[in-house]
Amino acid sequence: MGALRVGRRGLLAGAGAWIAAPALADTAKPQVTLKTSHGTIVVELESEKAPLTSANFLRYAAAGNHDGANFFRASRTEGAPDTGLIEGRLSTNTAKLFPPIKHESTTLTGLKHVDGTLSMARGALNTARVDFFICIGPSSFLDADPSAPGDNQGYAAFGQVTQGMDVVKAILALPTPGKAKNPAMAGQILDPPIPISIKKG
Repeated sequence: MGALRVGRRGLLAGAGAWIAAPALADTAKPQVTLKTSHGTIVVELESEKAPLTSANFLRYAAAGNHDGANFFRASRTEGAPDTGLIEGRLSTNTAKLFPPIKHESTTLTGLKHVDGTLSMARGALNTARVDFFICIGPSSFLDADPSAPGDNQGYAAFGQVTQGMDVVKAILALPTPGKAKNPAMAGQILDPPIPISIKKG
């Protein structure tokens, strides 16, 4: 698995072919509610600008395939611990996962990683599946940068927190004594993880 230490590195990965997005009928931006023991977070999805990524998130929210959904990581920026990201996953039940989705680069969607941005974690291109993160503070280094070397496609921003940034910040500030399977995540793993109850709308 890849990792992101508040810098341009691979986030958590999946593998396999991508899926086509189901049609989104509503013109209004869909909302998803994430309930945690620290409070409720409401996110609004950019279903027109990032239709594939938004549809994937909605599939998990609507289908109930979020067994074991949780926030498991709080990555604080060195020297600025009030900024960084929290990372979660929509399900830990591998038998119920949908296939990976095609990467929607910020150069295509026009979206940016700003404070409160909802984005998908990934390793290689077209591997994003259930792992996502929320930015705390501006994070332009997560945007695609065609002038950069190597994999310069960044991460797929696809939504924004509209309520509950205080909850996001509270989770970011939690202790992170958990054991990291990936050395790049050392000191960033919540123990215990924070369970998430997911509801569309």
